[in-house]
Amino acid sequence: MVGIVSENSVQCDTEYSTLKKVVVAKPSYMKITDVINETQKHYKNQNINVISALQQHEQFVQILKDHQIEVIQLPGQPNLHEQVFTRDVGFTINNRLFIGSMSEKVRKEETDVLRSWARENNVHVEEELPSSIEGGDIVVDENTVWVGETKRTCRTAIHELQSRLSDHQVVPIPLSGEILHLDCVFNIIDESTVILYPPAFTTNSLKTIKARYKVIEVNDREQFTMGPNVLSIGNRKVISLPQNEQLNTQLEEYGFHVIPVDLSEIIKSGGSFRCCTLPLKRT
Repeated sequence: MVGIVSENSVQCDTEYSTLKKVVVAKPSYMKITDVINETQKHYKNQNINVISALQQHEQFVQILKDHQIEVIQLPGQPNLHEQVFTRDVGFTINNRLFIGSMSEKVRKEETDVLRSWARENNVHVEEELPSSIEGGDIVVDENTVWVGETKRTCRTAIHELQSRLSDHQVVPIPLSGEILHLDCVFNIIDESTVILYPPAFTTNSLKTIKARYKVIEVNDREQFTMGPNVLSIGNRKVISLPQNEQLNTQLEEYGFHVIPVDLSEIIKSGGSFRCCTLPLKRT
């Protein structure tokens, strides 16, 4: 089902305010073909059990609906094996929906699906960002936009984004080479708290982040299972992988309500809850 969205309903100022409207895509054609990240290297031979992935995704979507979140499903395309990760193809900053510029050939056509949906629903999009910039590297907190400088998001695109966001501070965060996206190692879950995997960052970046936020650290194992890639849905509720017990315990100690959802099959392709959701509206 394709939802109807008016332009003025696109509004996201943070990663943690109450989620109202989100774009997803079923993992109907999910498959590891061209290996494009470190997680996929590990699971290439095992690959993806699509039936299991669909069941997990359906449960995840139902949790969103149970919390009165409008869920918009993009139409699946048989040739787009990574389409479940809708966050990467776009990102919302305030009342502006940006179309990403994908670095990997296997993912480039995913932007066409989002662009077509936006056109059909009269949602204005901003595009023509220089190659490449992906939504997984964009983390928004009010007037600050943290941007991962990775193999998927280049410095030229970051500079262009800053030129379009004159009322925001765009902060580049260089990451170690094996890190796919910023949201694999960094996530803001309220106005003063982040989840973070320290080895991914430079000393200066860590100092900048810790000067502003309290930090919940994840270890190597929980980073591999995409621990930081939780989804905040508002009111200190966080959807997280049940297998990440240490992280979930810390979240609860910090006063967050953890909603455990198993997304382990989809995670084999290198993304988790945040990757699977493109928020259009938070309040």
